[in-house]
Amino acid sequence: MNFTWAAAPHIKPRDSVSKIMLKVLLALLPSIFLLAWFFGGGVYINILLATLTALIAEAMVLKLRGRVVLKCLKDLSALVTAVLIGMAIPTLAPWWVVVLGTFFAIVIVKQLYGGLGSNLFNPAMAGYAFLLISFPQEMTAWAMPESLNAWPFSDIIRLIFSAQLPDAMTIDGITMATPLDVVKTQAAINPYTDVTVLPLGIETLFTQGWGWLSLSYFVGGLWLVQQGIIAWQIPLGILSALALIAAGFYFYDAQTYTSPLFHLLAGATMVGAFFIATDPVTAATAPKGRFIFGFMIGVLTYLIRVWGGYPDAMAFAVLLMNIAVPVIDYYTQPRVFGTRR
Repeated sequence: MNFTWAAAPHIKPRDSVSKIMLKVLLALLPSIFLLAWFFGGGVYINILLATLTALIAEAMVLKLRGRVVLKCLKDLSALVTAVLIGMAIPTLAPWWVVVLGTFFAIVIVKQLYGGLGSNLFNPAMAGYAFLLISFPQEMTAWAMPESLNAWPFSDIIRLIFSAQLPDAMTIDGITMATPLDVVKTQAAINPYTDVTVLPLGIETLFTQGWGWLSLSYFVGGLWLVQQGIIAWQIPLGILSALALIAAGFYFYDAQTYTSPLFHLLAGATMVGAFFIATDPVTAATAPKGRFIFGFMIGVLTYLIRVWGGYPDAMAFAVLLMNIAVPVIDYYTQPRVFGTRR
């Protein structure tokens, strides 16, 4: 593998790549269960499809490259990418969406750049962004939490694999717009919309599940920081930037701009801050650089959410800052005898 600990100086040298990836998977388990609880068991199908696709695709490319397949697969990096993609895709999305996004992430973004340690972009976020741009309808149809309570799992499987709904049901009747979608849609319809009249309160976030999901990512992320798996500077930079900018605009005009707590709990803020942007391969390496990297992701996330074309901008913000990592590293690495290392 090309992965080196120089890219992740905060990680303890005794921790192998597979051990690190396993801890990341453990930290994601509560969020997986919450996703299934609020949005249906389709998340398990998403993760299963993504896992099978990731392992098969990675094995095929490794074989073509003449690498030892089993040894490389044992690092679990492909599994982590698969799980993150499976969790990011709506739980009722067609099966081919998961397969296509995972294949793109593993083959195009990761392996064609040389495999783990050589990829320039975060594979999971690149795969997600590819799907969001290509199939916006399928990628924004999240199930309403209460709509799946009485569904047998067989109906969910039938919908995912054959697009067949139970009698007298329509896809619009069981799906909803996410809170960030509501803000973006209303702003597009009427730029002078008073956001205080929209169902965007903190109570709504928790009723629909997004608030509890964000808290689970937050707790899992704190455990990874405590374990020395991820660097604290990146999530601190993201959350502080997003909170500060959102607070400034909110206090300037609360009828036009949503609260900082809304931005922290809605969308992919927490999973992005703790599980995506902290990828040691594609993030900045020096402590100061990591904070700048995270802070700019928070800034870009807010700018794209409010004035860009997509409701949740975490994926695009991370990918844009992946491009800037070499410059950040160059100017933030410690100096040795008057030169930069």
